[in-house]
Formats: sequence, C-alpha cells, structure tokens
Amino acid sequence: MQKSWTELWLSYEPKKENGNLPFWQTISLTGFDEASGIVENALAELVEGARGMLDVIPEIILEEEIEQGIAIMRDAAMEPESYLLCRNGAKIFLKAGDEKGLLYGVFHLLRRVAMEEVPDFEEIYCKPDNPLRMYNHWDNMDGSIERGYSGNSFFFENNEIIQDERITDYARLMASIGINGVVVNNVNVKDAATYLITDRYFDKVAKMAEIFGSYGIRFFLSLNFAAPLELGGPDSADPLDERVIAWWKAKMEEVFRRIPNLGGFLVKADSEGRPGPFTYGRTQADGANMLADLVKPYGGIIIWRCFVYNCTQDWRDYKTDRARAGYDNFIEMDGDYHENVILQIKNGPMDFQIREAVSPLLGGLKKTNQMLEVQVAQEYTGQQIDLCYLIPLFKEVLDFKTYCAPEKDTVADVISGRCYGNKNTGIAAVINTGRDANWTGNDLAAANLYGFGRLAFDMSLSAEEIAEEWVKQTFSTEEEVVKKVTELLMGSRATYEKYTCPLGIGWMVTPHYHYGPSIDGYEYSRWGTYHRADHWGIGVDRTDAGTGYVRQYYEPNASMYNDIATCPEELLLFFHHVPYTYRLKTGKTLIQHIYDTHFEGVSEVEAMIQVWESLSGKVEKRAYDTVRERFDRQLVNAKEWRDQVNSYFYRKSGIPDEKGRKIY
Repeated sequence: MQKSWTELWLSYEPKKENGNLPFWQTISLTGFDEASGIVENALAELVEGARGMLDVIPEIILEEEIEQGIAIMRDAAMEPESYLLCRNGAKIFLKAGDEKGLLYGVFHLLRRVAMEEVPDFEEIYCKPDNPLRMYNHWDNMDGSIERGYSGNSFFFENNEIIQDERITDYARLMASIGINGVVVNNVNVKDAATYLITDRYFDKVAKMAEIFGSYGIRFFLSLNFAAPLELGGPDSADPLDERVIAWWKAKMEEVFRRIPNLGGFLVKADSEGRPGPFTYGRTQADGANMLADLVKPYGGIIIWRCFVYNCTQDWRDYKTDRARAGYDNFIEMDGDYHENVILQIKNGPMDFQIREAVSPLLGGLKKTNQMLEVQVAQEYTGQQIDLCYLIPLFKEVLDFKTYCAPEKDTVADVISGRCYGNKNTGIAAVINTGRDANWTGNDLAAANLYGFGRLAFDMSLSAEEIAEEWVKQTFSTEEEVVKKVTELLMGSRATYEKYTCPLGIGWMVTPHYHYGPSIDGYEYSRWGTYHRADHWGIGVDRTDAGTGYVRQYYEPNASMYNDIATCPEELLLFFHHVPYTYRLKTGKTLIQHIYDTHFEGVSEVEAMIQVWESLSGKVEKRAYDTVRERFDRQLVNAKEWRDQVNSYFYRKSGIPDEKGRKIY
C-alpha cells in the first residue's frame, strides 16, 4: 500500500551507479547479533537502500570473510556510537564500536550513494560531538501541537496514542541524522498527558518506546511536576516533603518497569504558570535533584529547562529585565545539581528570536551539566511559511566564545563536555514535524529538520555543507538544482531578518499567534518583551546604566556589549537605546538602515521566487507547487512587515526616507 506521506531524504530514488555497485552485491556481518532490533533495522536499511537506489538486493553473509563487498565488523576498542569507514581494493570496511555506531555507519554509506558520490575514501572516523542529541516535541494528547505548523500530531489523537507505520518512518529519519533522544509530549504537561505515567497508557507508551529503541533512540517524556496532586497522591508537590518523595519513588519504580527504554524526563517548572519548586519556597535544584535521585537507579536522567522568568513584569519598570531571569535564577545554584541532572538552556535569554544575544548561562555555569536548546519549529521565524534556514543561526551560537575558560570556551565546547569534562551534556531542538504529507508544511523547512541532526552529530560541518547534502538527497544531484536551492537556503535567514526585526530588537509580532507584524503588540504586556521605541530612538538599555544585563557575561564580552562603539551592530538594539540619527559603520543613520533593510527584504523575497520558478520541471511537482504557494504567502508577509515597520518608525521619528520611497 502506498504511503500517504513522503520519506524525505530517505526516499531512495534511483541513483547513478558511480562505481558503488560492486560493493553492494555482498555484505558480511561479524561480531553483531543479527537478532538485535538495531542490527536488524540497520541491515534492512542497507537492503532497502541498495534496492531502491542501485536496483540490487545484497546477499548478507554472517561471520564470514568476503573478497568483495561491504565488510561490517564490531571493534570493542572503539567508543560507543562511533564508526570507521575505509576502502581497501574491492572491499569497504565498516567498523563500529556498538550497535548504534553500526546504524550510523550504515546511514553514512547510504548518504554517499544518495549523493551519487564515488566510494573513494581511504579512512573516515566519526564519533558524535554531543552525548545527547535530542528532539523535543510539543505534541498534545488531543492531537494538536503547540507551535506546530505542519498539521496535527502523528503520536496522539483524541487523547489516545496512535500506533502506525509513520512512527517507525519517523524513527528511521531521526536515526539517519544521528538523533539519539526524543521527547514525545509537550513540556506544558496538562490534562491527559499527566496520565502518560499511569496504567492508562503504559502499554502503548512502552510499544512506542520499543520502536525508538530499535533505532538507537532513547525515549523521554515531559513530566508534570504537580503530578502527585493530580494523580491522587499527597496534597502537595513540595520536593522536600517526605510524602511527595515516597509517592514519586513508587511511581518511578512502576514507570521504569513498564517502559523499558525510558531514558528519563524533561521538566518545565515555575515558568509561564507551570507549578514548580518556587511554589513551595524551594530552589530549582531541590526539585531537579529530588526527581534525579529517584530515576538514578534505573539509569535515568532529568532534563530541567531553564526557561524560568517572572511573567508578571510591569512595562513601566525599566530595571526589571526578562533577559536577566535565566541567569539570575540559576547561577547561584551552580554546583548544587546532581550528576544525572542536565539544565537545558535556550540559545538566547529571550525566546527564539531571529537575532538575540547568546544566553550568558551557557558557560556561565561551570559546575553543572548543560545542554543547548534551539527551536527548529519556526515560531518567530516564519512558521514554515516563510523560508528561514536556521542552521547558520545555530552555527553562530555554537561558535560563540564565552571566555569561561582559557581554552575550549565556545558554546560548542561547553555543551559537548569538552570544556569541563561533563558526560551528561548535549543539544536539543523543538521540532517542526506534523501529520502533513511532507512532514514540515513547507518542503524547504525539512532542511532545518535534517540540518539540526547533522549539526548535533558533527558540529564542524558548515551550514552550506549540510544544505548541499540535504538538497542532493531530497531533490536532485543536478548541479543547477543543488546550487540554486542551497543559495536560497543560505540567504534566507538574512532576508527574513531584514524585513522583520532590526538589529536584535526582536518581537514586534502578532500576540499569541506570533506570525506577522504588530509593532506594539507586546510593548505594554506582562511578558517583558519591549522595544522601548520613543520619539528619539529605539532599543533596550541593558548596559551598566540600564538593566545591568551585560555584566552576566565574562570579559571581554561584558565590556564589548556595554560600549555602543564596540557592540556588534547586529545586536545594537538588544543592548542599547539608540537615537534614530546614530550613524552605523555603513555611514547610514539608524532610521535609514531600518527603511533600507525592509525594502531590501521584500526585493529579496521577490528574487527568491524567481529562482524557485526557474526550477520548475527540475523539482518534483508536488514539492515545487507547495513551496511556490508558500513563497506567495511569504511575499505578502514581507510587504506587510515592511510597510508596518517603516510607517511606525517614520511616524515615531518624523524623519523621512532619504530615497523618497512610499511610506504610509
């Protein structure tokens, strides 16, 4: 039966043989248990890939020498999840340290065939940079997805768990890019989702966890910190209450017994109305450690989100600063968290904006396990309508020098464990998948889905390398297609930034929905998301004279941001309240920069549409038509942003556009 959804970069369409064929006739397997779920899936992938791409069905031989083909063998001396590929004459050797390494090596080989590359490598050794590489789903039990832009959930519907082939296909996709952890339910745990840790759902949850486990992926659940109150336990969720601890202890024993592949829990507490330790006068460490101690006997970990801030801020208050909240709430507890607790920290101190400073908590914490959280779902970056390839943004964050140590001080060093030697570290992303046939609403948005996994596994890859890989496997290896689609992706983030929020100011979006402009939509709200525009200028003063946020960074970053002359201009309005007449390094005034970039952004979207139209007939029609329709919507959005932003600041400043263009 034909599937009602695509298989994205694993479609295994026919490819040029390019010297691959002799290797794929015979595959030998030595040192692995072929009955293992991971090994079984790896071999099945090899066979399916060879059949689809090369029109050959390999013969699989167990524990035997071969003269020609692919020789797979276990090397116990190699690190977990690692693999080595090398070619010697008529044989390709794939050595792996464990079953996961075997699976990743298999997908590496298939990727080479899909990109029509000749197997001419002498030796390739791959070991994942990050111990934990995770996708966070915000799926609700009713089938909706919070900040989902690709249809409903393929995990849940009408408060039931869906069990169909799509979940297996999803696990394949995740394994192929090196993802080894998945949280399937929304961090805002409520209603039926609270019962995922009860007998009501155990059997189906265990089956889902088993599927993920057979692809080397640890299964996680988001946990309701107030579960004792809601599931008939004590009338409290105080983490230091002996009754609460006893309830959780019994619950964890039951949960880990009923869900064998459970890796642990993701917890959002004391944020945006969610209950947590602060409710009872306790610290975040008190809450995290209580749960961590109870999951430790089962090898479990607790991932504790640092998205904690006061959401009742008064807009009249110029000293309280939401950007300070994460650091202020967690820095004094550095070293208090137990070894199997990981603090999950958003890339910026605000909330997944197109441009914001890197969170000072990353590297600021020196004695605590940390993992980076980014958002692949484009909540504030176009919602998978507007094209916005996010891997360049992620690369900027990973390469950021924190100065937390004399060397190995980048965010990438911190989250990989290279900086402080931590073992429980990693990177997570809020995912962009849904039940749409193409998984991501906009076919081009799948580049972010693919790209995050590849980058999490190998942080040395460039955004352009990842884009080219994805295009070759998804659309075509034809040079024109690869070049044009890659260029569309690589320029898209800058284009989106031009027609939306200038120089790091952020927000200005339609409240609640977060798509399209509303310049003052959040300006007088309780969320702390202000741009502080007045008749003279715009921007938030986070210097020593303002909120003092700059002092959360190590030197020389603190002084660099504090001085308007040295502050990077792409973050100028994030750190400073700047007059409209201020001259940027280009010689333009701030107000002219705002006008120019917003006109440029619209022009660039129009140019992107022309590039895409030139690929008609060279890209599969369904994908072409879907993307073309999205570009039409993006152009409408870009024009609305241009006109609203330019008109707003013209009316605020009274300064006309030097080029005399139409401003309303």
